[in-house]
Order: sequence, then C-alpha cells, then structure tokens
Amino acid sequence: MNKIDFIATIVVNNANPNGDPLAGNMPRTDSKGFGEISDVCIKRKIRNRMQDLGESIFVISRDRIDDEKYSLEERYNEFFKGNKNDVEIEKQCNEKWLDVRTFGQVITFDKKSIGIRGPVSIGISKSLTPVDINSMQITRSTNGMKPKGEKTRSSDTMGTKHVVEFGVYVVYGAINAFYAEKTGFNKNDSEIIKEAIRTLFINDASSARPEGSMEVRDIFWFEHSTKIGDVSSAKIKKLLQYNKDENLKTSYEDYDIKLDEHELKGLIEKGLTVEHISGI
Repeated sequence: MNKIDFIATIVVNNANPNGDPLAGNMPRTDSKGFGEISDVCIKRKIRNRMQDLGESIFVISRDRIDDEKYSLEERYNEFFKGNKNDVEIEKQCNEKWLDVRTFGQVITFDKKSIGIRGPVSIGISKSLTPVDINSMQITRSTNGMKPKGEKTRSSDTMGTKHVVEFGVYVVYGAINAFYAEKTGFNKNDSEIIKEAIRTLFINDASSARPEGSMEVRDIFWFEHSTKIGDVSSAKIKKLLQYNKDENLKTSYEDYDIKLDEHELKGLIEKGLTVEHISGI
C-alpha cells in the first residue's frame, strides 16, 4: 500500500468532547481558547470501534473488557506462553491485535522491552474557532451512603458540569507505508480505520456526550501514488479551507468547509486520489 493522509471534521453541540482531569474535567482548550481533543482520546474511540467491528485489540478499555483480562500484562501472558524471542513476539503481536499493528505498542512484560512503531499517526484535534464553555451547577439529592444519627437523608452533593456549546473540530492523520510494511498493516486495515472514523461516536454516548451531541461530518481521504507520498502531509493539511470571517458561527454550514480546488487539481495530476466521505 502507499501513503495515506486523512482529514475529518467533528461537530460538537452541548457536549464535553474531552475533559481535562487536571482542570475539573472542563473541556480541553489551548491558551487562545481553541477547543482540543487529545490524540489519545481519538485513538481510544477508534479502538472501541475496532472492537465493535469484531476486531481483536490489545489495549481494551476497562469498561469494555470481554476476555476477563484486567491488565495488559495478563492479556500478554495469556497469549505468549513459553520462551519466545523479541522478533517472534513483535510479529505475533502485530498479527493478533489490530490496534498494535495500527498504532504500535511498547511491550515491557516478562523482562522484555520491545518497541513497535505503528503506521497510523493522529494529531491533537483543534476547533476552527475559539469555543464557549458553559458551566452549570448540578446536585445529587439521593443518598449515596446511609445518613448518620437521626437524619433520614444526607446533604445534597454539589457538582459542576461543563459543555462546549458549539464547535467544529478538525482531525488530521496519516498512514506511513513503510511502517505499515513492518507491522503488516494492509489495505483492508486502512478500510477499517476509515469506517471507525466515519462512525466514531457510535456506541460512545455518556452523560458528558449525550446521544447525537457529537458527530463526524466530513472525511477527506487522500491516497498517494507512491509509498513516500506525492506531497507532504503538511501540504495536505493546507488544502482545507473554511470561512474565517469574525461573524458568530452557530452551524456547521456557516464554516463552508471545502478543499482548495486549485491546489488539489495539481496534486491529482501528480497521482493523488481523493475520496470524500460523509459521517454517519
């Protein structure tokens, strides 16, 4: 397979796309007020979708464990019984677990130190414009524990819930053909990644992200004609255009997101192919 780049847009409506545990779980923002979703968060959701699609993955979320292995070490030891050298372990990890041959993995179990470098890289997602965060106080009026003494109920528990009122985030990613050869990542795997991104928020609802509050709107999938690529990933990122006026934007359509047709035409002549996919 050859190099692949992709761009995906995400719409957030009254949801917390990625809370920061060091800031009271407020939605992540940078110093200029632009919303952020960490690459780790996006990869976690892709792994979840891989699992939903019936694929075997190594780094399973605690609330999705389906093999009764509650640590990576247990999962590793269950599969690798007996003495095996590093080359065999790396090869079999890549063959067994899709997320390992996709994102890579550091194996530090059984006195091993094996670094597997995956072909799929994903950057931190940023909103196109600064986001407004709405914070509201919430209470729990039900007893969490039995009240002491003669009380029939304990005091209400206070808390705070934070949401991004509206925002459009952009995810940039790429698939390195040379690392793909080393891990065995293939064309079929890339199609699974594409489908995982298209359906990223299926089976992902929570109190912070109610059903329908987050959706993938557009995916631009670029396949190069060579392993090294027809153009750098930096130039692919610059193809994305949107309305940058300072008027308040309250809908996805207000951004008028598209690709630079003039630049894209030249890249297509070099051999680049582009697929435009709508989110589910």
